[in-house]
Amino acid sequence: MKILFVGDASNMHNCLAQALRDLGHTAIVASNGSHWMNTHRDIDLKRRPGKVGAVKYVLKLLSSLHQMRDFDVVETCGQVFFDLKPGKVRWAFDWLKRHNRCMLLGAIGTDYVYFTTCHDGKTYRYSDYMVGDQPSPFVLSQEYIDKREALWGAPFMQEHSDYLLERYDGAISCLWEYQACYEPIFGNRLAYGGIPIDTANIDPITIDREPEKVKFFIGIQRDRNVLKGTDLLLEAARRTVDRYPNLCELTVVESIPYEEYIDLCRKSHVLLDQLYSYTPATNALLAMARGLVAVSGAEPEYYDLIGEHDNQPIINVSPLRVGDIDSKLEWLVQNKQLLPNLSRRSREFVVKHNDSHVVARRHMEFYEKILEKK
Repeated sequence: MKILFVGDASNMHNCLAQALRDLGHTAIVASNGSHWMNTHRDIDLKRRPGKVGAVKYVLKLLSSLHQMRDFDVVETCGQVFFDLKPGKVRWAFDWLKRHNRCMLLGAIGTDYVYFTTCHDGKTYRYSDYMVGDQPSPFVLSQEYIDKREALWGAPFMQEHSDYLLERYDGAISCLWEYQACYEPIFGNRLAYGGIPIDTANIDPITIDREPEKVKFFIGIQRDRNVLKGTDLLLEAARRTVDRYPNLCELTVVESIPYEEYIDLCRKSHVLLDQLYSYTPATNALLAMARGLVAVSGAEPEYYDLIGEHDNQPIINVSPLRVGDIDSKLEWLVQNKQLLPNLSRRSREFVVKHNDSHVVARRHMEFYEKILEKK
């Protein structure tokens, strides 16, 4: 089968494409390299800043279109998969749909559907934007006004979303959150794919004995700190270290080279990742594949979706319960003898549910199902 991925996020499509090639398929990635991550792509669509950069980008895209035709499946990274305004994205979408067999939405990031679902007061108990029936700290911050996410609910984004959703042949999600918001729209034309992790090329450094000190690790992304709740995780971790200075320590990193980040991560025991998620995302899964214990989102809805009721190693934290982060971190410190077992189970979890070949096979099953109806 020939598959084209348009756009990428956190190396997801590149990792998936490689796994599909291993399974004997042709898989091409056309992307900007996930912006600063500069991930591998077969067709480079990186946009430079400024008017000159915009003109060069459009010319580059137009000259690349001949490489993006005659595929069995085109899967886009969200609804804005080119660095263009929605109207121009729709033009490119129509071209891709005319010249390829099947168009699928990769439900990967924030879009109009997810944004509005976060505010409907019934689908999620909490989200990046609401905690219970109250706005999240991100929504209350000045940062929210300046963020692109604030535009997702605008009328022009609804128009763009409606246009594309009428024309996609189906959708495949990477998180329970996106599965939940797209199920009413696509029904049986929706599948859960998950986030692919290349576990074969990640050598685990599992925790083989009870450590003298629990080493907590947190990476700060300044532009997503409040949005993902990293600020609250950091505060709780600092309180825990203050209470138990002889039993734990904390490493905080921000904007360091990737290799240095990985090295520091591998020397730690527990990764603090996200607060407002139901599902562990790429950062948590990569850490678990290395044998770290992840403090992130892992709600019952997620475990039910993947059918996992025995091995649930993720330390789930909830913004709805006052003091929940503190109590979970304190539990880890007071029960550090359990870290070797949690470390082993974390690696096993990712291999079972998120290995890139496992995710690739889920995608192929769904592709074949959709193509049978074409």
